[in-house]
Amino acid sequence: MLSSRSLFREILDNDRSFQLFCSIAASGEAQGGWENARIAALVPESMRELAPKITRHGTDEDKHGRIFNALLKKRGLEPVEVPLETDYTMLLERRGIGLMHERLRGDEPLTEEDVVVYLAHSRVTEERAAAQMAMLLNCCADDPEIGKAIRMISQDEDNHLAYCHEELLRLAAKGHARSIRHHLRESALAEIVVHRQVSLAVMAHMGQILRWPAPKSAALAAGIHGMYAYERLGGWRRNANLAMPEIRDALGGHASVAPAL
Repeated sequence: MLSSRSLFREILDNDRSFQLFCSIAASGEAQGGWENARIAALVPESMRELAPKITRHGTDEDKHGRIFNALLKKRGLEPVEVPLETDYTMLLERRGIGLMHERLRGDEPLTEEDVVVYLAHSRVTEERAAAQMAMLLNCCADDPEIGKAIRMISQDEDNHLAYCHEELLRLAAKGHARSIRHHLRESALAEIVVHRQVSLAVMAHMGQILRWPAPKSAALAAGIHGMYAYERLGGWRRNANLAMPEIRDALGGHASVAPAL
């Protein structure tokens, strides 16, 4: 019987699938680090108080990328090229979700609406990241090689999600509520499509590496399609709601240091 735990263990125990998994994760985190650094540099004067938190967010993402690369190095592996069809960030951008990289490469300050777009996009993607890290932690918390690293990343993702909730609620109280609702819905509906697309692509690559039989690959694909159907019918709303988090000012302190691996 297929289970998340057995599936992840199979991927993590094979060097080639582990190499691809960590390479995809490291690439995505590095992109997030760059994006947040640029947003912090371009945040409008009226929102400068957010810059240190956005910078902290980017610092955490950079740290996560280094952690995944360190896990590869510890096994004597090098990062591999990430297949384009597994590039979650790029595929979201192609759907017009979040702030475009071309805009972030420039020097023109962002607007308050741009910051709303950034936070709404982050609230949706951090929900996914937090859920995935929690699932991965459940699968390998007792693994001496990666358990400590995944635990730290999972805690950071929970903090990022809390930060997005708190800042969006603060901006909603200042008159941005309608815009926030619009961008949350737009981001959530696009994200579930991209998540399905990337999940199918990643599982296809893993299946080739691990030589999964056709029935197993078909069952995994059916599960991914089933999750998408649930999310499309209403499950997406969990990625678009807002509630004051238990963790307050989650990115207001000092960033944690990457664990020794």
